[in-house]
Amino acid sequence: MKLFVSGREGQLARSLLALSAADVDVVAIGRPELDITDRASIERALDAHKPDIVVNAAAYTAVDRAESERDQAFAINRDGAENVALAAAEAGLPVIHVSTDYVFSGSADGWRHEQDPTGPQNVYGASKLAGEQAVAAANPAHAILRTAWVYSPYGGNFLKTMLRLAGDRERVGVVADQFGTPTYAPDIAEAILVAARAIVADPQNSDLQGVFHLTAQGEANWADFAREIFRQSAARGGPSAAVDAITTADYPTPARRPANSRLDTTRFATSFGHKLPDWRDGVARCLAALGD
Repeated sequence: MKLFVSGREGQLARSLLALSAADVDVVAIGRPELDITDRASIERALDAHKPDIVVNAAAYTAVDRAESERDQAFAINRDGAENVALAAAEAGLPVIHVSTDYVFSGSADGWRHEQDPTGPQNVYGASKLAGEQAVAAANPAHAILRTAWVYSPYGGNFLKTMLRLAGDRERVGVVADQFGTPTYAPDIAEAILVAARAIVADPQNSDLQGVFHLTAQGEANWADFAREIFRQSAARGGPSAAVDAITTADYPTPARRPANSRLDTTRFATSFGHKLPDWRDGVARCLAALGD
């Protein structure tokens, strides 16, 4: 199976590339060779590589900056996502599109299901929701995977920020009134390969199409996440700091964040027979990868 990934430098694209195996050829292409705002460049790339399935991992992810760069966020997260889905459809290929918990308002209690009402609170979330809608309209053979709180050994993310801060200070203040599930990007990548194999083998199966939630198991707030990072880092002889729980109001940002980002992953587990591990397990493997 050949998997074509739009985007090359992001956490998920790099995680997918690291999972290339004997039965899976992962081709990840980003700028300047591939610009998802230019459909012709996508069509040329698909024609050149002739994949079996397309994964759109390219996105505008600067959540706070999106508040002042709305047009750019929508150009990539909505229009670019539509271009990828249309080019895949024209080539007769299914598409897996990666989305986010930020499509929800976060105001409701409990675990969010795929059919629950959306209501993004910021430009980034609105652009990603518009992208979901565009992908669904452009390519009937689509699987939209909403994930949350992504981190990895690659690029910038919360885990690496906490380790950096712990190298400079003894205490850090971390928000404790936003809840979700930290999710390790290599685990998302592995799940995408599972889904891709199933979809390529049975492309007409409607159970493998539509919206799915995909996160690690369990739940935490950001302060919980930080404490676990520091606990495991200290056990490995790495940097650690004490965590002071603060509120969202104590740490204002340009973009409002959902208070509840807990996503129910039952549909993905039922449809593809695959669950991600507990979120603490991902922290352990990420710290091990950073220490290697």
